[in-house]
Amino acid sequence: MVLSVSTARTKIPQAQPGRCHRSRRHPVIWRKGVNQVRSTSFLSAYRLPAPIPPSVRQPEGSRSMMTSTAHMALSKQLNTHEISDSAIAMLDEEGTVVAWTQAAERVIGYSARDVVGRSVEVALPCPEAPTVLAFVEQHRARNGWSGTTTVRHRNGRMLDVGLRISILRGQDGSVRWLLSMSDAGTMRGDAVNGPDSESPPTRAPIGIAVRDLRMRCTWANDTMESHDGIPLERRFGRRFTDVLPGAKAEALEAVMRQVLASGTTRVHEYQTWLATGPRQGHTMRASFFCLQGADGRALGLCTISVDVTESRRTRERLAVLSQASTRLGRSLDVMQTGQELADLAVPLFADYVAVDLEQSVPFGEGPPVRIGATGERLPVFRRAGLASIRQGVPESPWLRGEPIRVPPGSPMTDILGTGRSHLEPILDTAPGTWIDRHPELARKAHENGMHSLMVVPIRARRTLLGTVVFIRTQDPVPFQEADLLLAEELVGRFAQSLDNARQYVREQTAALALQRNLLPHRLRGGVAVEAASRYQPADIDRGVGGDWFDVIPLSGARVALVVGDVVGHGINAAATMGRLRTAIHTLADMELPPDELLTRLDDTVQRLAEEDGEASDQALMAVGATCLYAVYDPVTRKCTMAGAGHPPPAIVDPQGRVTFPDLPTGRPLGIGVGMPFEAVELELAAGSLLALYTDGLIETRDHDIEENMRRLGTALAQPGRSLEDLCTGVMENFLSQAPYDDATLLLVRTRSLSPAHVASWTLANDRTAVRHARHLTASQLTEWGLESVEDSTKLIVSELVTNAVRHSTGPIRLRLIRHQVLSCEVSDTDVCFPRPRSARTADENGRGLFLVSQLSRRWGSRRIPDGKVVWAEVALATAPSPARVLGTPPASERTDQASPSRPSGMYGSAAPPAPGGSARAAAA
Repeated sequence: MVLSVSTARTKIPQAQPGRCHRSRRHPVIWRKGVNQVRSTSFLSAYRLPAPIPPSVRQPEGSRSMMTSTAHMALSKQLNTHEISDSAIAMLDEEGTVVAWTQAAERVIGYSARDVVGRSVEVALPCPEAPTVLAFVEQHRARNGWSGTTTVRHRNGRMLDVGLRISILRGQDGSVRWLLSMSDAGTMRGDAVNGPDSESPPTRAPIGIAVRDLRMRCTWANDTMESHDGIPLERRFGRRFTDVLPGAKAEALEAVMRQVLASGTTRVHEYQTWLATGPRQGHTMRASFFCLQGADGRALGLCTISVDVTESRRTRERLAVLSQASTRLGRSLDVMQTGQELADLAVPLFADYVAVDLEQSVPFGEGPPVRIGATGERLPVFRRAGLASIRQGVPESPWLRGEPIRVPPGSPMTDILGTGRSHLEPILDTAPGTWIDRHPELARKAHENGMHSLMVVPIRARRTLLGTVVFIRTQDPVPFQEADLLLAEELVGRFAQSLDNARQYVREQTAALALQRNLLPHRLRGGVAVEAASRYQPADIDRGVGGDWFDVIPLSGARVALVVGDVVGHGINAAATMGRLRTAIHTLADMELPPDELLTRLDDTVQRLAEEDGEASDQALMAVGATCLYAVYDPVTRKCTMAGAGHPPPAIVDPQGRVTFPDLPTGRPLGIGVGMPFEAVELELAAGSLLALYTDGLIETRDHDIEENMRRLGTALAQPGRSLEDLCTGVMENFLSQAPYDDATLLLVRTRSLSPAHVASWTLANDRTAVRHARHLTASQLTEWGLESVEDSTKLIVSELVTNAVRHSTGPIRLRLIRHQVLSCEVSDTDVCFPRPRSARTADENGRGLFLVSQLSRRWGSRRIPDGKVVWAEVALATAPSPARVLGTPPASERTDQASPSRPSGMYGSAAPPAPGGSARAAAA
């Protein structure tokens, strides 16, 4: 039997009977008969009772009550004025005081010498009766009396008291009366202090037992049997250890002896389990009083016990919920929040707890599970929290983080349909039950002694976020309805924290998805540059910001290098950044020079600002940006760049020398000032390093911008290190603390295209230009080993040269560049760009550029100082055959007698147009 006892006082020095010795108040832990002083909190004293060991069981036939005595955990000092400070007096059948207590002397001022042996009328009134004898006879049939009355203190002042008069029975059928009286002012003060303030002397049923100096029971009331299950006939004449043998019962009896020796009052709490009742523990609070005679010496001991199970449970629930308020929701990580709940509930509430979240909750993606919308496929859960009183959590078949499928026919299916909790006070694992149909769960239940189960849904706005499983294994008390109410309140608070964390995860997932789609997944520098980058947003929680960078492939093996910074932080800045990045890609495809591109981009930013200002449903946001745009040509090794309010790049030559070019700063984008942007052209050595960055990298609280630019140059002046290592080193050096602005770094190392991969010619602007261009192209492709793309490339060159002959007057230049693709470029002095048009069946012109688009990977045009360049790119691996594109036989199967102005393979079986007509394109 297990007896859990709480005391208010500990080790009392040896004293003579009749003398009172006071001691310091400490909680006491009783172990192996030795009392040890230890300070404990309420929560640490709330432990799960252990199974009843056979060594302390009573003999068969003599056991009507089981009380736990395997250990005695004495809890924190309790608020017990209503019992411990009660004025206790014992009367005989005639109303004569036969025993008095020190507590009675403290309450009304009379000592034992003043009242013992005299009528109680000396100190106390007789409510509702003229004499004591009349009062006794009047309430003998009622089995006692309780209420409030007014008494006179010995010093003359009047006191409002709560009075209870209880009848005690002796072994020979005789009767005694016990008066318990408490100051009503103290009782009202306790009522304000908390839920434990119910007044036992006047309201709650109390059990009373009186023992003599040898600890034998001499008097008791009928209520005592309902508290400990011991009938009166077995109680009288026996010590406590006679009816409840065991070492811990002896320790408790030792405490009683200390009360007799000191004359003081003690308060204890313990739990009992009645063998004839349900497997539910009752928390009893017992006060021990030393009864004194007229000479002040001890006559015996009075024990008054009250069932405080409900108030204790209320206290425990409030403590658990108080813990939940402080411990849950400290993290926005949903998995961590689930573990916090499991750690809180074990061992305060259960022996094993598992928190399972619907799988869309941890990842922040996917539709939520609606309560009641059960389909053919049950949702998948993920185990987010695990806790057990056993090491290693052997009760769980799944590890934390593993997916869990709902067992068919389990309580989970009912919860999905109804949203209501499931309670099994006695877990049934018999054959044919739902748990028996799942061997792994059944095995875990048998191995770990699972005997009581609760499953509580985690709900938020008609959405099922998950479930929490509570199981008891070592605690013999099954879950009750009151436990389910507490579990639902606890999970309800957890659901609020979880819903906040879930909303955060969804927002973060959306923000990260936005950022991933707005920034380049990988940098494509082609043969022009090697590139690496780093990005650190100021909004670390969401991971998004307004900085962006890019490496955009252009025609002729060139690349555009971009870095920019939008005003503001967070998701709004990221959205604006995405719009500007898209605009730059569009403008880059137009092959605009850097200064002109920034001018167009400035117009776009101003237009976006106007649109945002007209939107009445949005908060006013600052719209503006800085940008640096550069174009690098690996053939000429020239880099042209222009800036819009952006810091200049750092350039490190192959020898490690660092320079910051004198680049015109320009105005920021979107401010509406009509100042033109200026471009600067630089020639870079092969292997040079360009560092493009945003001001968040060089603007810190500790150093000014110029000093940080020097620090940046020093960090980059390491020619032997890789770009990735340089990026990591710079970011660690400059962002050791949380940045207050978004920081971006783009590093590129330039390359030079070998002259052997470039071929260029100048052609005369006459009828021989087309034939000459075809011949030069075929010879060069043969030299490069690209015969597989010869036919398609010659046709593309023929069309482009034909257009140049028809629409320009100066010399024509042809250039072939072999890199990842084959670039064909034809430049002339005409400033009008070609534009494809849709030719009708009978039209002789308008099909040339259509053929170029079909035979090439892509094509376009760009402006140069003395005219324009029309270019097309041919894929080297999968170049289409001209015959397959045009639907004509291969060249080897037909006669090529095309004139210079009519390239071979230009026409199908339809009647050909006039010479050179297919090459004619309408000017833009």
